[in-house]
Amino acid sequence: MQAEISKYNEAQEELDREICDTLTRIIDEELSEAESKIWHAHPVWFLDGNPIVGFSKQKKGLRLMFWSGADFEEDKLNIRGEKFKDASIFYSAASEIEAKEVKTWLKKAREIQWDYKNIVKRKGKLERLK
Repeated sequence: MQAEISKYNEAQEELDREICDTLTRIIDEELSEAESKIWHAHPVWFLDGNPIVGFSKQKKGLRLMFWSGADFEEDKLNIRGEKFKDASIFYSAASEIEAKEVKTWLKKAREIQWDYKNIVKRKGKLERLK
């Protein structure tokens, strides 16, 4: 686990820390080639500089977000962004996390990507990478 992300997880309350640690472990295993860091105050994993997946604490719970998740065709990723291609799920306990399901989404995240890395250069226009 990357040190900054470990520090982020440790700063959470116990229930949220369990969710964060579980998600971090699954993501690190499945996306071992990804770069991970704290980005905009939250843990995010990148492939070739493109944000793929991350999580953050919100009022509703712990939000697991996939930047290109709207194209995964997954019913449980039903919190959709209004402007971009992101999709999310909220967790309130680590026991709600189905590792096999998250791994499936992470595989799709590797295969289905929109180019967020160059969104500023393209003046907010997204282009599909994969």
